[in-house]
This record gives sequence, structure tokens and C-alpha cells, in this order.
Amino acid sequence: MSDTKADALPLRHIARALVFDPADRLLLIAYEAVRPIDPERPDARAFWFMPGGGLEPGETHAQACRRELDEEIGVPDAPIGPLVATCDGPFRLFRNPRDARERYFLVRLPSDEIDTGRLAETEDNPVLGTRWWSLAELEASGERIEPAGLAALVRRILAGDIPAVPVTLSWRDA
Repeated sequence: MSDTKADALPLRHIARALVFDPADRLLLIAYEAVRPIDPERPDARAFWFMPGGGLEPGETHAQACRRELDEEIGVPDAPIGPLVATCDGPFRLFRNPRDARERYFLVRLPSDEIDTGRLAETEDNPVLGTRWWSLAELEASGERIEPAGLAALVRRILAGDIPAVPVTLSWRDA
């Protein structure tokens, strides 16, 4: 059976990065959602997400990932590692909802120094900030972090178990 809401959304191929610093913290970006994200807290409108964005014509996912990391966090030659996860389906928290086909790459930076000076100008939704998250903070957080399953994937990667086959993650709205 077809999801007519998903069918009506534009298809968008996206490359994202699980960006780790030398302390094994994951970089996430906070965005303002276009609608309430928690029925228990109607005023909650922020969600955390990984850096990345849509592919441009002729780009591979890895090329798009590298370009996006330059644009969003000021790292022009990020070492793009293996594809570790996918997440496909309708995503409606951005101003321009989409039927997303997201691919997630592992990226380890030599330092935690980033430059987010251009981040807000590249995004659909207002950017509320960036933060480096430890695994313990990810697992204990009551914040909305997308996609579901991210903390378990981070735990696996930090244990040295890099998925040979990409892990399938899911949107919390699905």
C-alpha cells in the first residue's frame, strides 16, 4: 500500500556525516522544527540532526558529503569514511518536507575546531546552534535527535564495530 503523503513529497537524495572529534563526541546541529515535535510538550520545536544536505547534479554521495561539511562546518577536505547507515522515507520537520533518501558517512576530524559561520545561510529552517555530544549525553538526552537509532549506531562505531553493511535507521515520525 502506498503512502499518499510520501508520494506527494519531493524525492531528495541526501548525504550526511557522523562527524566525530578526537574525544569521540558526535557533532549535531539544532534546528527549529516547523511544527510541534512532542505531543507532551507542544512548545518543543527544536530537533538535533547531523550535518549534510542534498546532492547536486553529477555529485556522488561522498562528494556531496565533503561539500556540505565545507559549507556547514568549515572543513573543506574532510576525510569521508565508509557509508555506515541509511534512512529513507518522509521527513516533515523541515520547512520543505521531503521523501528523503539519506546516506550517512563516518567522518573523524583531527580536532573539534569547526566554523559554522556559513551554516545558517545554507539551511531551510532556522539553525539554533551546534554541539558536540558524548555517547552518554546522546543516550540520556530527552531532546529530539533524528533519526531514531542514532545513539545505538554511535555506540557500535565507538566500540570499533564499523558496519560492513549500512545500518537502516528510521524517522521518529514514520
